[in-house]
Amino acid sequence: MKTLNFPVNSAEDLKNFSVGDEVKIEGIIYTARDRVHDLTAKGEAEWPFNLKSNALFYCGPTPRPEGAVFGSCGPTTSGRMDIYTPALYKKGLAATIGKGPRRPEVVRAIKKYGGIYLAAYGGCGALYSSTVKSAEIIGFKELGPQAVYRLAVAEFPAVVGIDSSGGNIFKR
Repeated sequence: MKTLNFPVNSAEDLKNFSVGDEVKIEGIIYTARDRVHDLTAKGEAEWPFNLKSNALFYCGPTPRPEGAVFGSCGPTTSGRMDIYTPALYKKGLAATIGKGPRRPEVVRAIKKYGGIYLAAYGGCGALYSSTVKSAEIIGFKELGPQAVYRLAVAEFPAVVGIDSSGGNIFKR
C-alpha cells in the first residue's frame, strides 16, 4: 500500500500512482458537495481554500458524536459533481475523492491537467471518521453537512480509480 500526502508538491507527485493502487491518504483534505460546487461555478461564492495541489472529498458528514473528532463521513457519489469537476482540475486541483465512475470529460481533464481520482469505499463512513484527526468548518457553515471542512487525516484508505495518464478502473 502506498502513501499519498496532501497537499501534493506538484502534479509530478501523482505520476507515481497507477490505476488500482491502494493508497493511504495523509495530510489535509477538504470536503464539498453539490451546493458548494454550484455556488462557486455560478460565481456566487469563492472556494474557501486554494484548490491548487489539494484534494476534495465528496462527503456530507453526520453530526459529531460526543467525544468524537468528526461524524460518520462516507463518500458521496462523484458523478453528481461531474459537471463542475473539469474546471476544478484546470485550476490545479490535484485530486477528487468519492465513489463511483466519472464522466468521460472528467477523465479527459484528469489526464490533461495531471490530476487523479481516488475511489473511496462506500458504506465505510465510520471507518473514514476514525481517520480524521482534526476537523474545522472553513466555509459555507450555513449549509450544514454540505459545509466545507478542512480535515487532517491519517491512513485514510482509497484506491486510485483514475490515474494521471487516464487509466480508469471503471473501464477494466
